[in-house]
Amino acid sequence: MKVREINLHHVRMPLLEPWVTAYGSQENIESLFVNLRFDSGDGWGECSPSPLPLYNTEYTKGAFNVARDVFAPKIVGREISSADQLQSLFQEFKGHEFARSAFDTAWWDAYARQCDKPLWSLIGGVNETVSVGADIPVLSSTAALIDRISEAIDQGFPRVKLKFNRSCTVEMIERVRSTYPDIVMHIDCNSGFTLDDIEMFRALDHLGLKMIEQPLAYDDLVNHAALQKQIKTPICLDESITSVNRAAKAIKIGACRWVNIKTSRVGGLTNALAIHDLCMDKGVPIWVGGMLESAVGQGPSLALATKGNVGYPSDIFPSSRFFEEDFSNPEISLSGEGKITAPSRPGSGFAPKMNFLKKYSVESAKITKSRG
Repeated sequence: MKVREINLHHVRMPLLEPWVTAYGSQENIESLFVNLRFDSGDGWGECSPSPLPLYNTEYTKGAFNVARDVFAPKIVGREISSADQLQSLFQEFKGHEFARSAFDTAWWDAYARQCDKPLWSLIGGVNETVSVGADIPVLSSTAALIDRISEAIDQGFPRVKLKFNRSCTVEMIERVRSTYPDIVMHIDCNSGFTLDDIEMFRALDHLGLKMIEQPLAYDDLVNHAALQKQIKTPICLDESITSVNRAAKAIKIGACRWVNIKTSRVGGLTNALAIHDLCMDKGVPIWVGGMLESAVGQGPSLALATKGNVGYPSDIFPSSRFFEEDFSNPEISLSGEGKITAPSRPGSGFAPKMNFLKKYSVESAKITKSRG
């Protein structure tokens, strides 16, 4: 598969409501779309880092720049026969996992189309229908939170994830638990706390949380291991897991009992599959996370969620959760209560609407030959 042309689009589109986490409030989706054109067809990838470098060191404008100036010139005109080869071509460059993930998933989309197979089947998925949960941002009051949880329960979601920052309290979670004693739930701290908050984490132990997601700084495996030794509730690492090597280290030192894999955060589906296999080998269950992506970006994550070591409802969202209308054709929709079924079409099953790319593009670029 020889790369003939690469098209890049930095897009911005409003969300239905602000998404409030420990990092602040986000009102728009900002994504990088990558289209790889080969002799035999094409493929699409998407990544959606934060508009500012808050979630990690990447942000969408920077991802577009490195895609245009570094990654695209590196591979245009080359024959790329495997995803591992693509990753090896980028190996000399440090970081920028989000940007490289958009290239990696575009390659997988094109390859699956060439093989005339759905992506989930091509990578060895075991069940095309996956369980998904409901995510609830930080809200203005406990009453509003309970109302939103009630909506999720009525819609049949099997678990809820509650964003949790320093405006939130143990008493709030106690109120939720007393209202819904049997609901499966966890909190996501998005790196918002430190070991100085140990008493708060201990106080959460009696509330039956499935896990506490990313309680401490994204780059601090050691203190996560220290915290896990002092609390009963399992820790799940998200932002901390950026590579196979980081996942191996986290598991080795006992920094987590669950791993959340975001395809874009770890540099693409190739690395996500390797982390999945590592965790399965070590007996650590995983679940699949997501950013504020369109269905194009969620497609590879949906494929990953069909794999055998996924032990918890994933963060894959119906398009209507965040957008008045998705970038993608088709959109993602529920196939049952708390269920989404991976597409049967060849490839990831999703591609952007070209009129949306034109309408919402902040900047675009076409690369047809190497600059070096």
